[in-house]
Amino acid sequence: MDRYSISERVRMSFEELGPTFVKMGQVLATRPDLIPQEYITEFEKLHDRVLPLPYSTIEQVLFSELGPTFREYFLEINPNPIGSASIAQVHRAILKDGSKVVLKVQRPGILQTINEDLSVLFFIAELLETYLPETRPYNPVAIVNEFFKSLELETNFIVEANNIRRFKVNFSNQPAVKIPDLYLNLTTEKVLVMEMLEGKPLSSSGAFDQPDIQSDEIIRIGLRAYLKMVFIDGFFHGDLHAGNFFVLPNNRIGLIDFGVVGRLNSRTQMSIANMLIALSREDYTRLAYEYAELAPFSDKLDVDVFARELSELIAPYYGLTLKDVNLGKILMASGSIAAKHHVKVPSELMLFFKSIVAIEGLGRKITPDFDFLQHALEYSVDIGKHQLDPQKITGELYGVLRESRNLIYGLPRQLNFLLRKINSPDHAIRLEVSEIQELKVTLEASFFLIFLSTLIGALLVSGAIMADMASDNKIYGLPSISFFSFLGGALLTGIALWHTRKFK
Repeated sequence: MDRYSISERVRMSFEELGPTFVKMGQVLATRPDLIPQEYITEFEKLHDRVLPLPYSTIEQVLFSELGPTFREYFLEINPNPIGSASIAQVHRAILKDGSKVVLKVQRPGILQTINEDLSVLFFIAELLETYLPETRPYNPVAIVNEFFKSLELETNFIVEANNIRRFKVNFSNQPAVKIPDLYLNLTTEKVLVMEMLEGKPLSSSGAFDQPDIQSDEIIRIGLRAYLKMVFIDGFFHGDLHAGNFFVLPNNRIGLIDFGVVGRLNSRTQMSIANMLIALSREDYTRLAYEYAELAPFSDKLDVDVFARELSELIAPYYGLTLKDVNLGKILMASGSIAAKHHVKVPSELMLFFKSIVAIEGLGRKITPDFDFLQHALEYSVDIGKHQLDPQKITGELYGVLRESRNLIYGLPRQLNFLLRKINSPDHAIRLEVSEIQELKVTLEASFFLIFLSTLIGALLVSGAIMADMASDNKIYGLPSISFFSFLGGALLTGIALWHTRKFK
């Protein structure tokens, strides 16, 4: 076992522990801002493939979800799966009207397994935060909680169906991009029925052996579809690898598997566009500021040092094409540098970086010299047009006016309340400054020590004066009253020294 590194052992442990830990490892593989690179490398090897379930088990799920008459909907269901993963299994089928569809059926008991595993993960995360303070900046409990939310959505096929519906609306005027049709009457939380695409996935060797296929046109359509998702729709496919990207006849593409999606607001969209522009111009200071503006404020961030480290990471690769460098992985590594500088990278930004890795993987299969950044900058003209679209500007202005109206309506009432509060005889302005509390403690300690010093001095002086007095009661040759004066002074001196040490 010594021949395996710690990261390799962790990866093998995750594989043994089951689907939830495999998924967790895959998620962590996209977060170089949270874990070291050697773990990233190992977690990227985790595969979400398991032995297929017997068809009789799949039938039991269909019976439970679609009712005892579920066979009446189908002319045929192929008992041999075309895909088997930890959460679901996929089968080909034909409906009564002759439509070719695919059935995505959730594995029985998978939700219970996931919930039990997540309980263990939450327990481990809480132990880490409690007993290993160095893990607290990475917020293990929040990571597990975020993973729980994403897995909860991924195991609900109604949510995935809604994602498909949204993508169909977004690409309704793009005939070159095919999103499968849905059969909502046959879709439940555990069963998803959708149109089967007639093309071939890019992962198959014969993807381009179809009529009228031009590889350059396929990559152009695919890239423009992806950039539209990111910069126009703010709703993008989060797992667009070669198996989910179909090449269809007549230079068309199809997309499947919409369980993982990313959502970007206008602010994040503009920041991503600015990041790409900064990369193209080698403006690492601007890149650092874009990171800082997207993340929660941190007074520990030194932008100049952050920009310099980004430059040291990215500058050596500037000008190289995809055959020489993977831009997505470089951006993910930049997230690790951001974390080092106390910049908490939003999860949606890391998902975007991961999606670039997938897009570059698609590009590598089609053309070795594909340059993602160059294509993205060419598309930036359309991004600018979208940002200046009158309808978009009108919508944003309406939002500003609505908020302003609320402010104007509420301002007199709030001012009236504030003035009444200030004029109240019982009103007092309260100012809290963190350093004031420290000053208060210091002053209290100082006055206490001064009091002790005065008392000690008085006891010592009085003891010395009374040392020469005649007395029948002597202790160690001193009058008892003098002895107790010296003893009291010694005790108070010890107390004073202890307090001095305490307040250092």
